[in-house]
Amino acid sequence: MKIETAQVAGFLRDPGRARMVLLYGEDVGLIRERAESLIRAAAGSLDDPFRVVELNRDELDRLPNEAASLSLTGGRRVVRARETPDTASMATLAQTVLRGNGTALVVLEGGGMPARNRIRTLLEAAPDGAAIGCYPEEGRALEETIKATLREAGVGIDPDALRWLSDQLGADRASTRAELEKLALYVGPGGRVDVDSAMACVGDLAGLSLDDALYAAITGDVGTTDRALEMAMAEGAAPVQVLRAALSHMQRLHRCRLMMDSTKISASEAVKTLRPPLFFRKVAPFTRALTLWPAPTLTAAMAALAEAERGCKRTGYPDQTLCRNMVLTLARRAASAQRAGRR
Repeated sequence: MKIETAQVAGFLRDPGRARMVLLYGEDVGLIRERAESLIRAAAGSLDDPFRVVELNRDELDRLPNEAASLSLTGGRRVVRARETPDTASMATLAQTVLRGNGTALVVLEGGGMPARNRIRTLLEAAPDGAAIGCYPEEGRALEETIKATLREAGVGIDPDALRWLSDQLGADRASTRAELEKLALYVGPGGRVDVDSAMACVGDLAGLSLDDALYAAITGDVGTTDRALEMAMAEGAAPVQVLRAALSHMQRLHRCRLMMDSTKISASEAVKTLRPPLFFRKVAPFTRALTLWPAPTLTAAMAALAEAERGCKRTGYPDQTLCRNMVLTLARRAASAQRAGRR
């Protein structure tokens, strides 16, 4: 079965007759969260030693036997494979499990898998199999997650703060929840999140180093861009997250640049129109960047960032290299504009 987006929540609560579920995609935190929901639904808890067994990558040959085994204490067993490789041997193991008569629920946690992937195709076609895509939330879906998570903690949020958080969060479900829980504690039960409290409490998911890298890039500081980007990735920034953050920077620059060109206002005046407003320490570099990026160049940069993000999502592509090259290209372009302006 292929589980559509609208069906996911119900399926996680009750996987029914499904005997094998593949969770795949780029959002590792969402994969883990959904795997745990399935385990609780089938076995009642995550740590019952008689009903839940976890297999690492080197133990996957045990999958058919574990799937066929019965629980000593009764109830349905769950077999969890945290690192499911995209290989022919893994597809064969999955097929063996589905041909058997075991009643255990097998939960496979994989990475990004194209539509024609062997394991994904097998499970989407099997009546007792299922495949669920787990991708980073964005747009309205991410906003709803932010509002719902804060609402559960008894916290409200202003529209400007919601838009700002949507630009910062979403690359990984677990990190998003952790940041929102921290924010809820910061404002307290019954409180309300505004832009100032959001900026004070929630940084980029990899810390300030990612923000530093992107501001250095749009202002032409190639050396700082390289060092800060390396630090951000070492701290866990995903390539897709970096590219989306860079695209957000360029989109805001583009809006201001178009306003400058159409109304003939200054860069500093254009920056004041941004909503949510920039953090005060970022106003100067952002204003300086507006003088380096004409609107047509920004349009081309946004298209290149979108194409780089698509490249990072393709299986087998060197996503970190694509990301690093793209951000450094932006920095070199801004540096070139700076040199030209001094002549």
